[in-house]
Amino acid sequence: MGMWKSLVFYGTLFLLIFAICTNALHFDFDLWARLIAGMGVVDGGGVLKSDFLSYTPVHTWYDHEWGSGVVFYLFLKLFGPYSLIILEWLLYCGIFFVISKIIKLRTGENAYNIIFYIFPVMALAENFNNPVRCHLFSFLLFAVFMYILELARKNINKPLFLIPPLIILWNNLHGGVVSGLGLLLLYAAGEFFNRKPFKKYIFTLLVSLPLLLINPWGYDYIKFLFMANTMPRPDVAEWWGIFEKIHIFKLIPFKLFMFAIIGIEIIHIIKTRAKNLFDFWHKLDKTKYIVLIATLYLAVTKVKLLPFFVITATVFGYEDFYLLIDKFKLPQWKNKILYSVLIIMTLFALIIKDISIPLNMKAYPVKEIEFVKINNIKGKLLVNFGLGSYAAYKLYPNNLIYMDGRYEEVYYEGMVPLLKKFYLVLPNWQEVLDKFPPDVMIIENDYPIYDVLKKSDIWVIVYEGTRFGVFIKKENLKKNYKMPSDDIKYYKDTLFDTDIKFKKRV
Repeated sequence: MGMWKSLVFYGTLFLLIFAICTNALHFDFDLWARLIAGMGVVDGGGVLKSDFLSYTPVHTWYDHEWGSGVVFYLFLKLFGPYSLIILEWLLYCGIFFVISKIIKLRTGENAYNIIFYIFPVMALAENFNNPVRCHLFSFLLFAVFMYILELARKNINKPLFLIPPLIILWNNLHGGVVSGLGLLLLYAAGEFFNRKPFKKYIFTLLVSLPLLLINPWGYDYIKFLFMANTMPRPDVAEWWGIFEKIHIFKLIPFKLFMFAIIGIEIIHIIKTRAKNLFDFWHKLDKTKYIVLIATLYLAVTKVKLLPFFVITATVFGYEDFYLLIDKFKLPQWKNKILYSVLIIMTLFALIIKDISIPLNMKAYPVKEIEFVKINNIKGKLLVNFGLGSYAAYKLYPNNLIYMDGRYEEVYYEGMVPLLKKFYLVLPNWQEVLDKFPPDVMIIENDYPIYDVLKKSDIWVIVYEGTRFGVFIKKENLKKNYKMPSDDIKYYKDTLFDTDIKFKKRV
């Protein structure tokens, strides 16, 4: 009966996650650079350390996600575009599978109450709405680290030996490896205040730190990693706080989950029976609250990092939630009704939707890129930095880009602010055209610069789509241009086609 219950639980949970993963409107903007990086390793035989896609000044390419790129490209090459959605689903399911195992370890009881899991799954839905992203590897390994550290809290210490090799793997998959090191430090601090063995966490951390040197760039990468994890990113919305103006009416499921967990923990603390303040401090699990507070801070200040809190809050909040509702005795048949409703609703949602390669013409300048390609418009291309890697993937070698989402990995500081001035027509907005003059531009029509360029004596709009326009210099204007196809199926079928090729290194 226990095996049957767990199968139903995981089957329902994973089905719900699959429905969410197939709900994305488009692939992540940075995926294309990751595929190029992966292509360089798999087809070219080595990690790419220099940029060849841009016409602007660049430094060494410190690709802190090169390993993820290899995984993505291998999935695409071996199994096709749909496999990238499946990969996201597998990673997403892996996160919650590990979470359930930690809960089982902590409670020693039934960890399969599906009603609680629905809330963290939905809390992450909006954050995981672009298949597939590199930081999923960090969230999965973060959960794995929590499992190992919770085992250590129960004096099952042998799995701690897995952390150093996992650090090497994580360090070459994604720069979020610092969160794993931070978690070790938080557990060490928590257990110190709990007056329990803490030196084993410090020792594991000290052994793991030098292993960061095992990467394609050596010590220089460590300096880059520190810079990348401490630098401000005022021009990237996912690095803003969850209560910033742009996010104030978004991420509602996460905010409800966050406030619910905060409320549950406040009630749990209030209900702690203690004779005095010293006794209260003694009974409080300091590790639990240090980790919760640290990840809550990350979530509130950086949208991109909110999954860390969802993971820790699910692990630590599960037991406290059921302690609160323990007195409410619900009928035995409630689970059958709940599972039936969840499965029927999820299957219905999957049946009525068209599960296909996600392609959003409003998010991506698909037809505009096609226009540039079929009309053989060569030269330096300026597009918004988020769209740069897609443009490079589709148009290289005929067009080099101003920049893309690789941001600090490749480009010098100041490149994004320069672009921002241009798009918003701020003082000295022409500086980017003077310093890094393009031959062709693809611009969103909801930016002020769009109307300015349409009135320009230098630039001419040669193709105007639903959201984007293609501008070229008047001196390069042709009499006739081919128009891109309106066939959506054509664009989906050719979405991952590229002229970028690598020769295997000898």
